[in-house]
Amino acid sequence: MTAMDNATANANDILKKLDLLYNRARQSKITQDITEIVGGAEALK
Repeated sequence: MTAMDNATANANDILKKLDLLYNRARQSKITQDITEIVGGAEALK
């Protein structure tokens, strides 16, 4: 039973790390998109 508990805990840790990496990449893309939109709006002024 302990082996399964450890495997489950390790899988959960990996999922948390992957979720964090995904969210950071997503946030970076959103920030880039907003920067481009603001830059385009400023260029039109």
